[in-house]
Amino acid sequence: MRICIIGFGSVGQGVAQVFNMKRDRIKQDYDLDLQLVAVADSKGAVISEEGINPALLLETKQNTGRVSDYPEYGVNGVTGMDLLDTVEYDCLVEVTPTNICDGEPARSHMLKAMNTGRNVVTSNKGPLALGFTELRDTAQDNNVMFKYEASVGGAMPIINFAQETLSGCEIESIYGILNGTTNYILSRMAKEGSSYNQTLNEAQEMNIAETNPTQDVEGEDAACKVVILANSIMNMNVTYNDVMVKGISQITPESIQLAKKEGYLIKLIGEVSHDSLEVSPRLVNEGSPFAVEGTLNVATLKTDLADDVTVVGKGAGSIETASAILSDIISISKSMI
Repeated sequence: MRICIIGFGSVGQGVAQVFNMKRDRIKQDYDLDLQLVAVADSKGAVISEEGINPALLLETKQNTGRVSDYPEYGVNGVTGMDLLDTVEYDCLVEVTPTNICDGEPARSHMLKAMNTGRNVVTSNKGPLALGFTELRDTAQDNNVMFKYEASVGGAMPIINFAQETLSGCEIESIYGILNGTTNYILSRMAKEGSSYNQTLNEAQEMNIAETNPTQDVEGEDAACKVVILANSIMNMNVTYNDVMVKGISQITPESIQLAKKEGYLIKLIGEVSHDSLEVSPRLVNEGSPFAVEGTLNVATLKTDLADDVTVVGKGAGSIETASAILSDIISISKSMI
């Protein structure tokens, strides 16, 4: 399978690293030959129909900051849309930064790939939160696969799990921690008694929080995931604007300690049901499945046949997110047999 990657930040580099680690095993176990034929970042691209060496690509990016410095095959100034007009590929991996204002340029990349008969795998929440129906319908109209497990929960299996393993069940609601950065901050505040600003600074120093953490701490990232879960698992037709959102920036050490005295923790919870779409800080029991620390995500799916099913996994990290992207690529290859 010929792979084109657009976006070569943390997640894109994680995908290349996973390809480098797992290519031989994937070929042996699934008879799937992963061939990386094109990669673009914000400054240019590298294109090679013979295949790009993931290890050399990662080394080039680390040393120079741009994929276009890849020996012999690098090209400066090529955009993602240019790349899709140039390269012969089978599957687009779209991992550009999330834009929750208009979903661009990821939306255009995905639609172009689908409209030319290519499968799409993405971790990009923006286009899915703003225009899920358009993307899903375009994929169906062009008879291509559209996979996005990595867009919610990083390595935590939830979308494919619900659609495949729980396919005989009706999902009545989903309730959980959907953002690793806020969970890390709240966990540290509860454990250390530190202030919000102090803990946020610590998270930024550890690269757990972005330099501009607004999307995470104000609940925007979790709200995008709520929309994706609502549309993909519960067959709703909603967008980001339908979600009530409140973040964690106003939570004080005093409120956290008060909750602990009563046997509770404060967590940023996303709720999906036909009656409620909401992201907000809530109290959870200290002994409950939601009492996870660090960057872990957890979600409980309430079903009609299987009762409550809870999944847990790392919600952040380039390799962890790339693992979900790889599983989607393997899933596409199985459907093509």
